[in-house]
Amino acid sequence: MPQKKMKITAAQKRSFRTRNKIRRVNIERAAVRETRPRLSIFRSGKQIYAQVINDLDGKTVAAASTLDATLKEKLKSGATTEAAQEVGKLVAERAKKAGVGKVVFDRGRYLYHGRVKALAEGAREGGLTF
Repeated sequence: MPQKKMKITAAQKRSFRTRNKIRRVNIERAAVRETRPRLSIFRSGKQIYAQVINDLDGKTVAAASTLDATLKEKLKSGATTEAAQEVGKLVAERAKKAGVGKVVFDRGRYLYHGRVKALAEGAREGGLTF
């Protein structure tokens, strides 16, 4: 098996494992499922994206990224922990406007370290609880 294919498979396994844990928690607490949307992130080499998703409706409640016009002017690069923290604050602000205060953090296939951790801390500073 080629090395690249093995890396993709490992990343997919981490992603599935994380989402299954979130689903298990939501099934155990059915009331939480309705009140807690999922804060999902995507991290590329140059940017970071975050969105709050209501899985029951299948709709995005709030979203933010380093490509937003409000952040793009302030940030020197989208690939820094400072940029990720600003994205976390912005997505928390937008989620609060949409009426969401509590979320479940979905880090996907990424380790809770660096930019992912900075985004989570920024969202907490912005007022989201998870």
